[in-house]
Amino acid sequence: MRQHSGIGVLDKAVAVLYAVADEPCGLNDLCTRTGLPRATAHRLAVGLETHRLLARDGNGLWRPGPALTELSAGATDPLVEAAGAILPRLREITGESVQLYCRDGNARVCVAALEPPVGLRDTVPVGSRLPLTAGSAAKVLMAWADPELQRTVLADAVFGDRALAEVRKRGWAQSAAERAQGVASVSAPVRDAAGAVVAAVSVSGPIDRMGRRPGARWAADLVAAAEALHKRL
Repeated sequence: MRQHSGIGVLDKAVAVLYAVADEPCGLNDLCTRTGLPRATAHRLAVGLETHRLLARDGNGLWRPGPALTELSAGATDPLVEAAGAILPRLREITGESVQLYCRDGNARVCVAALEPPVGLRDTVPVGSRLPLTAGSAAKVLMAWADPELQRTVLADAVFGDRALAEVRKRGWAQSAAERAQGVASVSAPVRDAAGAVVAAVSVSGPIDRMGRRPGARWAADLVAAAEALHKRL
């Protein structure tokens, strides 16, 4: 669930931006995704388009505009900066694809990723939005999520409460053929300076190489990488 600033028009405008982030949409879909009245949604979308925060594609649907890219170029994210220092070593140790995921609402977003230079690999582009219902990173992010979100997500998840309890107990998660057929992964929680879990660091690759219980081989390295990330936050 997204935070609310208490400034109504700002929160509504942000809702419109998020509504078009995953897939371009027209006014009807925009109203459905945001719950805003038709006139309000149209007024906000046109205003955001004026400021180039939204743009129209060839079908007349709204999509994220060029101003968002321009603004993001000057932004710095301590977590992503930390990943730039830690993920290369993790990739070198494992020889597999490595990623960093953060939760965004009912999804997880890949905020950093590196792939091995050769061989079959699990490719997850930065910016990819994946469900919280499957995969080791999803288990990590859900294990420390608030109870309300857990109840919502677990209704459709391939894992349950007992799996999340086990993740909290041992401090890492593993999966095999959950998010994608033929892919295995291991993930560990990344904590901020206050100790809250803010991300999941992961290694993923073909089951044929990683095995169906990849944690036996890579969990210690994932936990060490997570701790190294924590120390930089």
